[in-house]
Amino acid sequence: MKTFNKSIIAALVLGTTAMSAQASSWENESKDAWIDGKAETVLLMNTNLNNFDINTDVKNGKVVLTGKVESELDKELAEELVLSLDGVLGVNNELTVVKNAEIKHNDNDNDSVESDLTDAKISTVITTRYLFNSEVGGTDIDVDTDKGVVTLNGTVDSDAEKQLAVKIAKNAEDVRDVVDNLTIIAE
Repeated sequence: MKTFNKSIIAALVLGTTAMSAQASSWENESKDAWIDGKAETVLLMNTNLNNFDINTDVKNGKVVLTGKVESELDKELAEELVLSLDGVLGVNNELTVVKNAEIKHNDNDNDSVESDLTDAKISTVITTRYLFNSEVGGTDIDVDTDKGVVTLNGTVDSDAEKQLAVKIAKNAEDVRDVVDNLTIIAE
């Protein structure tokens, strides 16, 4: 009888451990799917990249980028955009550059292209953060960036939402300043 009880207890312990491991695996897969969706969205929203040529795979919070881009700048931009997302623990950038679309005439052209890509990245990151934040009406805010200066136009429902929108913009990487042109809708 004692052997039978020990066998039952051992079976319960093993079963509970297996169920716990399955629940943990399910949680990790859900987080990875959420990150994958955010990565696809941020790449899709960036007008400088052809999202249909970029694939994302996520495993334990680490994103693998595969596919094709037209330049080294596009490759770096895709990586920066994905790295900026909450929950991303790292990026393995395996994107292939198929042609260098940027013809470099002089350093000023190169600086201009880099500045434009940085501005595009900033706008995309901020817009994505608004869309994924339930406290900010992201579809009602227009984000424009020029040389690291972000201008916010649109409407918000409250002063608290306005302050949060400005704070999110100020906290984005490479932002030099934020111009707040947001209007609070009268209640």
